[in-house]
Amino acid sequence: MSTEGLDISILGPAFLAGLLVLATHVPLGLQVLDREIIFIDLAIAQIAGLGVIAAHVLHLESRTISVQLITYGTALSGALLLYACERRWPEVQEAIIGTSFIVAACVGILLLSGNPQAGEHLQDLLVGQILWVDYATLVPVAVMYTLILLLWFSLDGKRHPLLFYLLFAVTVTASVQLVGVYLVFASLIIPALTVRNTGRRAGWYAGVLGVAGYAAGLLLSALLDLPTGAVVVLCLAVLGILSRVVIRNYRQPAR
Repeated sequence: MSTEGLDISILGPAFLAGLLVLATHVPLGLQVLDREIIFIDLAIAQIAGLGVIAAHVLHLESRTISVQLITYGTALSGALLLYACERRWPEVQEAIIGTSFIVAACVGILLLSGNPQAGEHLQDLLVGQILWVDYATLVPVAVMYTLILLLWFSLDGKRHPLLFYLLFAVTVTASVQLVGVYLVFASLIIPALTVRNTGRRAGWYAGVLGVAGYAAGLLLSALLDLPTGAVVVLCLAVLGILSRVVIRNYRQPAR
């Protein structure tokens, strides 16, 4: 264990990135559970990642406008397709979402099959590089997330499936490039799953759990010199389990 990794100039932006992700992913994650389409985040994230991979294959520089257009266009197209499938075949929507995920993943692998750095690119896509973010990178993300939250709450996104799919696609696409697929899924599902059936304050409880998970994960990864994304996911999972036990015992009537 070493304290050398406790650098606020690195951990500060990373923690702020986690807070920004949670700000949008908590309300969207609660809606994902309500709609019973648990794997939509993985599917959209993988489709968005496919756009990133396609841009790389075309030898486009990362974070340029052309790359972002390809990435967001791919994710929005996937979201519209899933929305159309929900309207046409709602009874098998989860199966369609799962199939979309695996197809997008396999296409991505094929696109990178001739690239000697394919493993590194896939790892970056899945685990992310949250420690590489800086405050300048977070400014446009913060603006985008603010607009998304304004649209979500002002237009009551829960009641408009198309709005949900479109905002979800934009949010997940930004988050995947920021923290990776694994943290996107964990941030969406673990807090929401933990606080299910806790009433009107579910969103607040989920937010607190998410903040604690990111804080613990960043500190432990820095102290133990372990991959940050993976440690944060495990911290969210452990805290989620412990919190669920507390919630269950608290709600259990006294004998």
